[in-house]
Amino acid sequence: MYSRSWSSPFSEAGGTGRPAFVTEFGLWTDEQAAAAEQIEASLDEIDLVRLAFADPHGLARSKTLTVDAFRSVLRNGMDFSSGPFIFDTGHAAALDFLADPGVGVDEIAGAGSFVLVPDPLTFQVLPHEGPRTAWVLGDEYLRDGSPHPLSARNVLRQVVARYAARDLTPVLGLEVEWYLTRKLAGPPGNAGNGFGLQGAAPKVEAMNSGYQFNLDANYDSVAHFTSPLAMKLLELGLPLRSIEHESGPGQIETTFNPMHALDTADAMLLFRTVVKQTAARQGYHASFMALPRVDSFDPCGWHLHQSVMDSTNGRNLFAADGGGISDQGKAYIDGLLSRARDLCLLSVPTVNGYRRMGADFSLSPTRLGWSYEDRSAMIRVVGGGAGTHIENRVGEPTANPYLNIAAQLSAGFDGMATEVGASTRESGEESYETLPQDLGEALEAFRAGQAAELLGKPLAATLAKLKESELSRYEAWRAAERPADGQVTEWEQREYFEAF
Repeated sequence: MYSRSWSSPFSEAGGTGRPAFVTEFGLWTDEQAAAAEQIEASLDEIDLVRLAFADPHGLARSKTLTVDAFRSVLRNGMDFSSGPFIFDTGHAAALDFLADPGVGVDEIAGAGSFVLVPDPLTFQVLPHEGPRTAWVLGDEYLRDGSPHPLSARNVLRQVVARYAARDLTPVLGLEVEWYLTRKLAGPPGNAGNGFGLQGAAPKVEAMNSGYQFNLDANYDSVAHFTSPLAMKLLELGLPLRSIEHESGPGQIETTFNPMHALDTADAMLLFRTVVKQTAARQGYHASFMALPRVDSFDPCGWHLHQSVMDSTNGRNLFAADGGGISDQGKAYIDGLLSRARDLCLLSVPTVNGYRRMGADFSLSPTRLGWSYEDRSAMIRVVGGGAGTHIENRVGEPTANPYLNIAAQLSAGFDGMATEVGASTRESGEESYETLPQDLGEALEAFRAGQAAELLGKPLAATLAKLKESELSRYEAWRAAERPADGQVTEWEQREYFEAF
């Protein structure tokens, strides 16, 4: 049978950013260039490539490319719409991209494209059935080769560079809580959906009754999903440490061994994406929403374990002679506490995330302070000797991993850069100052603080507009519907349960 052979008269695949973009602007390290050569030599074993990046909300946005297209995109970059920078969590346009976006990035006007350049060090094959599909993260650039001002990954890179300039290496561990539910039959949620008008959330049922902490039988009730998931995560090279059943019905806690900062953020993005996709493929629904609107659910948190290593000798700077935490570790804690309010928005970025701050949930502390091995403290000092580190218990699992980690490391760095001495808040002491209690208060503290020094003015302005849009839609809904106080609302369930 005759089959037509289609061919293109163009030498480059459509949507390619710019010929030799990487080389022209010297965007790769020698390590990245070597990795790219290895990728090119193995592309015949791949069918499709997903080129992804994290939007300001920490959600993975991607395009799936054929291998032939990716051969060109790898070194030339790819045009990508600025839409992910424009829309809030409910896909309402928060920036006036048809006129002046008002954030100091002219390229967003008209929803203009930026160039997304693959980072060869993140290339890996996804362990899914079907076409052999690879995943690779990209870095966002303007057409002049400069990092995009709204790139969250670049913010974290800049913070890590500050540490490297002083021969320091941050070390972080992930501890993430999330929910696995069984998806029920029902409409796909498109009715009434639109820009800023989210349709119905997925209908689900709990996996078990819950409220038997770490009960082996409860883990066994989800093991048919979580144990194969663990093997999949290990196949991806993620340094999985443990999976356990938490208190809530079908509430899972997943922990990972310590990693370097950028690897930690990349791992969090890939982990959340793979968990949700794997669940959906098997008829389940996974959500990292802090407190879903499901009977008897308990809040989920993201606890970020942190220490700092001397790059010249591998010594943990938080380890004190004779036990406890060192003065440098205390200074790091001081930095976290002093910036806790104005950077809270980067750790708890949603309306729903502040449900954890309620008085009903004693293990979600709100007062600024630290203590040794005390899970009711905002910052817990954990371990001893070379393993001494701190655990910040503030974050929610939906947070943008690059911005959450960058905020923590930047605040800690500033604390260590001051005169090293005893912490202003000794162990067990809490101040009367509290974290913001809702998104509005967090946004106000964010605007009044020094977030722009960390993020740059364009990204700080963009995040403020995105959160203003999200908050105003929520408040308008509350005014119209008058829901009962203290309960997770239908609006929150529609806004976050499926997307996050």
